[in-house]
Amino acid sequence: MPVSDLKFSQPARRNLLAPVLLAFLILGIVMALFLRFTPHRTADVTVLHTATYPAHTVFQSDSILVNHGQAQDDLYVLTTLHIEDNLRLPLFLKDFTATLTTAEGEQLTTSAIEKNDLPTLYAAFPALVPLASEPLLRETMINPGGSVEGMILFRFPVTQDVWLHRRNAVLNIDLYHQGMQTVIIGRGSEATPKPAPNKSSQAQ
Repeated sequence: MPVSDLKFSQPARRNLLAPVLLAFLILGIVMALFLRFTPHRTADVTVLHTATYPAHTVFQSDSILVNHGQAQDDLYVLTTLHIEDNLRLPLFLKDFTATLTTAEGEQLTTSAIEKNDLPTLYAAFPALVPLASEPLLRETMINPGGSVEGMILFRFPVTQDVWLHRRNAVLNIDLYHQGMQTVIIGRGSEATPKPAPNKSSQAQ
């Protein structure tokens, strides 16, 4: 038999176009469902209201040294937040800080006052008590789909005027495993500030 007459069996070629298109279609559906049901934001943070208390403290001393009667201005900012968990897993609040940018562009960052320090602070400045509410504490857990609400108290070494003429003020919520959430402390959330009384502190 001539070589030209020999025929070798060839395996049938599979049409791969249909399976590839089907795989891309399934992948597209999975991605669409993932984007549809996965929240775009970890949490919704809302500033409910903000109160400020300017404190003017005069340090008095019996010393005859120069500048023995020094004064200090502090501004206490009490911000009440509402935080809503958008994830399908719990959120844990790690820490709270705030950054004030003054009219001159100077940035001042401070950490929220600790829970154990609040009674001492309220005793030193009783006028803070009616402005305060239940504090939002570090290590608080927010259940999936749930929310928490509470006050965070900060102290800035500035006058009320510096705060009123600020460029902005940002509150930072540090979450375990979920990074940082930020929210602007807007002027619309602020209550009318009370005048600062003079408070004297006897220094030895």
